[in-house]
Amino acid sequence: MDRLDGIRAFVAVVDAGSFTRAGKRLGISNKLVSKYVAALESHQGITLLNRTTRSLSLTPAGERFLLVARRVLSAVEELDAQARADEGALTGRLFVTAPVSFGEMFIPVLTRDFTEQNPGISIELRLTDRYVDLAAEGFDLALRIGVLGDSSLIARRIGRTESVVVASPGYLEANGWPRHPDELREHVNIRDGNSATSHRATFVIEGKAISVPLPGRITVNSPRAVRRLALEGCGVAVIPRFVVESDIADGSLERLLEGFPGPQLDIQALYLPQPFIPPRLTAYLDHLRRHLGPELGKARPPGS
Repeated sequence: MDRLDGIRAFVAVVDAGSFTRAGKRLGISNKLVSKYVAALESHQGITLLNRTTRSLSLTPAGERFLLVARRVLSAVEELDAQARADEGALTGRLFVTAPVSFGEMFIPVLTRDFTEQNPGISIELRLTDRYVDLAAEGFDLALRIGVLGDSSLIARRIGRTESVVVASPGYLEANGWPRHPDELREHVNIRDGNSATSHRATFVIEGKAISVPLPGRITVNSPRAVRRLALEGCGVAVIPRFVVESDIADGSLERLLEGFPGPQLDIQALYLPQPFIPPRLTAYLDHLRRHLGPELGKARPPGS
């Protein structure tokens, strides 16, 4: 057995969660996948996977081996990709993660448009609002919005948006217009649980960044859900502008407190530090920089 076959089979089993699904992903039988993994364990002299009739789990040794295995496969793939890139063709897979609402709104830019221009590239886009460990989970790139914590990842800004305050005409007719950020204390606020400070918002007031409280009874970790509740007149929302741009344009939502800018939100692409940046990753970053910005002001949330 080629050791690379064993490593590919092992990583596929971990990612797919079963030998059967790993076999389908690799185009071989589940029995052959099992044989490859068993041979790899025998060669390494360690048990990588705990197997029961109902589940699979990594052993401690398997968790350590997985990190190295992903790097080995990535390096082999890059050798092939570099050879093809030198001939003018990009090939390989990009494994990308993005926030759910953002990813759903910009699916064409994130996937279709790039793969149409580069037929040798495949993209697997995983939408989740949780923090993703790129190294442990094998991602090439993570897209994140807002202020980032300390990180060893390389960050590249690919776009920018801002937080805006909105409410429906019906809500404002019944409850009045807030004229100053401090007046949000007297309103019902729909809060976005994805924000690290969902109970407060920052505004520029007389040239200074001031944080004000956002009292409210509803907190939901989805900008699309916050938007829907605002459209239904449930309260005032502080929300990324691209989520409600078209609602403001057609009058479904009114923008409030325009004289008090909210914070700028960077949309950033993060990837692991590495001595060699794959050509397909460089090309994808360039694609996002060129095409994402113009789309930020045009997108309308799905299902609207």
